[in-house]
Amino acid sequence: MKHWKYMRNNKRWAQWIMIAAIFNACKKSEIKAPQGGGTTPVIPAPVIKAPPALGTIVAGYFPSYRDPNAIPDQKFKMCNVVNYAFGTVAANGNIVIQNPTVFGTVSSKAKSNGAKVFLSIFGSTTDWQQMAATPAGRNAFVKQAMLLVRTNALHGIDIDWEYPSTADGTSVTFTKLLQELGDSLHLDGKYYLSAAITSGKYAGQYRDAITKELLQGEHVDFFNIMAYDDFSTTAPFRHHSDIKLAETSLNYWVNTAGMPKRKAILGIPAYGRPSGITQTGTVQTYAAILGRGGSANSDSATVSATGFPAYTIYYNGQLTVKRKAILGNTQGSGIMMWEMGQDTNDNFSLLKAACDTLGRSYQ
Repeated sequence: MKHWKYMRNNKRWAQWIMIAAIFNACKKSEIKAPQGGGTTPVIPAPVIKAPPALGTIVAGYFPSYRDPNAIPDQKFKMCNVVNYAFGTVAANGNIVIQNPTVFGTVSSKAKSNGAKVFLSIFGSTTDWQQMAATPAGRNAFVKQAMLLVRTNALHGIDIDWEYPSTADGTSVTFTKLLQELGDSLHLDGKYYLSAAITSGKYAGQYRDAITKELLQGEHVDFFNIMAYDDFSTTAPFRHHSDIKLAETSLNYWVNTAGMPKRKAILGIPAYGRPSGITQTGTVQTYAAILGRGGSANSDSATVSATGFPAYTIYYNGQLTVKRKAILGNTQGSGIMMWEMGQDTNDNFSLLKAACDTLGRSYQ
């Protein structure tokens, strides 16, 4: 009996020695003093940087009024960026996605075919002005844009403000808006920011509203140059988007204004306009022009529309689009098209002509 009690006491003593040894070992090897002498862990500062470069860009706009099921998957494969048009901005900074059902289908089709999806944001001049005029308005807009990007798993935002101006001071607020939005999108290099801008052909309040801070800074990743719609309702025989306008646009933005080539994306129209007459009821899609006798190898055709039995319409055929694709790739960083649903879905496709020229696979 005494022997058993002695053994029990020795066992307890051994257990206490073991616990003490473990405690001391923890103190020596596992419990570390806080870095810098403080008690709060050091949290790395967020990094604002540009997301990975996209290489040669082929961007296609897809408006909310088109049927995405009428556009084959191959057309989405031709683009590495699809801009859904539009989300509309309100004066209080709110953004409403037009036709959410179409948006969802377009986003899904684009992603499944390897394209990045951007939400292109449009709005009235008044709404843009009022929203961007104050820090609170810009902050509300940026928060809403970021919420939409994250909840819809988008890749970026495209700003289509037509147009900020030096005449009313919106060139200043436009610059601030894109800087603030760019900083939020670029947090840890995650999302992209692009902006649609004028052709640059005409000097003045709209062209000059695109400041050097935006052109040469890191807030905007690329600019979609709208090198089209240079029409006249009084002068006949004037092409609204010929090769000369494309050359003029890139020359101004890159060589004169100092936009880096990697940011310059040349816009191409998939529609035609007449010259010397009204534009109401006379503008036609490229697909409609071919369906009414136009040629994919030409840049003009005689067509008819309600109230206009025979008039000349000017557009870009495949040969011109191929020339523009080369120009956009050598003088800039790619091309964009307004818009995918106006193109044909066969061998006469303008997007196909551009991709074949650029060597972009879409099979």
